[in-house]
Amino acid sequence: MSAGCVSEVVGFGSNPGALRMLVHARARLPAGRPLVVVLHGCGQDAAAFANASGWLALADELGFALLVPEQVHANNRGRCFNWFRPDDVRRSGGEAMSIRQMLRVAVARYGSDPRRIYIVGFSAGGGMAAAMLAAYPAVFAAGGIVAGMPVGCAQTQVAAMLHMRRANMSRSRQALAGDVRAVTQARSRRSWPRVSIWQGGRDRTVDPANAEILAAQWGELHGQDTAPRTDNVASGHRHRTWGRPDRPPAVEIWTLPAIGHGFPVDASLPGSGRTSPYLARADLSAARQIATFWLLNNDHAKRAALHR
Repeated sequence: MSAGCVSEVVGFGSNPGALRMLVHARARLPAGRPLVVVLHGCGQDAAAFANASGWLALADELGFALLVPEQVHANNRGRCFNWFRPDDVRRSGGEAMSIRQMLRVAVARYGSDPRRIYIVGFSAGGGMAAAMLAAYPAVFAAGGIVAGMPVGCAQTQVAAMLHMRRANMSRSRQALAGDVRAVTQARSRRSWPRVSIWQGGRDRTVDPANAEILAAQWGELHGQDTAPRTDNVASGHRHRTWGRPDRPPAVEIWTLPAIGHGFPVDASLPGSGRTSPYLARADLSAARQIATFWLLNNDHAKRAALHR
């Protein structure tokens, strides 16, 4: 079954989270290419979100495969990923395990490089992306969290709604990092996935302070100081990074003061998304910027140079 350029795969495993598996890749995609997981927000159609956010066009342009899980009404009346429920975000259980099973099938289907698997999500999908990075840090090279929630900030729907509306800024960086380690079930790791965080300043659904908590949580895991390595403002957008000067940033955060609750797209640039409900007009494309943070653009440039 297909929805536009996206096809459904059935029978991908035990599927304990009862999710749908949708995939996309351009024709004759070479083996050894990256795989990107895109998680939609509440009430969104997975294929339509992947298309409108610009990820479908980027997959074809830069040459990677897409895995697009979809939530169903039977799991959540708002069709939100259950990013806060312990049974759905723990290793080897619920929705997290369903997505992990999809990954195994997608990697085999497209011959994807298992060292270059990435995940990005918006809103509830952003919360689930963060949860997946915590549950399976060895699986993902990097992630993207857009208007999402910190790992471990809630375990019930009521608590999730409260934290979305008003973030708890009182917890220490060490405690926030401990929430991730508790999900990972590992006291120490030498490396963690790199993380790109995005937040609109006018968001009335997710308190923008949640992005600051996410930056503190993942910055602490990466062993970074509270002060960013870079802090720049361009076109009204603030961009901060943390990490060693001789390496790509471990954590970045984009703050867009004029944007509400939406995934930023640049409709003026072909292949960079289009505005619709919960896809916010901006003068930059979050999908393209996140792909740059993940170094997918560099990878594409290197391949092009080899064929000149």
